[in-house]
Amino acid sequence: MTAGPGIVHSERSPQAERDGGGRLYGMQTWLALPDGAEEIEPAFEARTELPVVEDGCARATVIMGELWGVRAPTTTHAATIYAEIALAPGGALPIDPGADERAVMLVGGEASIGGQPLEPYVLTVLAPGAAMQLTSQSGGRVMLLGGEAFASKRHVWWNFVSSSRERINQAKNDWRAGNFPLVPGDSDEFIPIPDQPNPVSYP
Repeated sequence: MTAGPGIVHSERSPQAERDGGGRLYGMQTWLALPDGAEEIEPAFEARTELPVVEDGCARATVIMGELWGVRAPTTTHAATIYAEIALAPGGALPIDPGADERAVMLVGGEASIGGQPLEPYVLTVLAPGAAMQLTSQSGGRVMLLGGEAFASKRHVWWNFVSSSRERINQAKNDWRAGNFPLVPGDSDEFIPIPDQPNPVSYP
């Protein structure tokens, strides 16, 4: 999903499925749009087939961008690396030093990067330009993400991301005023903007 100047969406699970216990295992990731493309047209696409790279005891599904010469069909607007890596016991993979920014997150099992153990669900940012190896003794699942560095920093406030604080304030006012369109087929519930969200500013 590409937000551009603003997009609304709804995430719902039927009550019967929620009552029966969750079965979904996933990760939601936000990728900022690059300089000069922050206000492009909103868009949505669904991909059912993603390329897989396998090498002995390691298997990587390329979700966005390019990894080891394999490119995902997902639309990107800047150089991007985003992949799910499954390491079997004793598995190892080199992490390409070419990207401006790289990070890994352990989401299952056990793994180390450059000999340092990864903590579950902690984003570990890798040193730029350093060639590193991802390894696992007993098997693990790791998300690899990164890509092109932007010249200007990004700000985050609630669900709004922009290089301009003024643009974020405008979006906040537009949401409060009801200027965003309703989600088609899901107009019964409106989520008010919080008075004090957990503000984050990068870098």
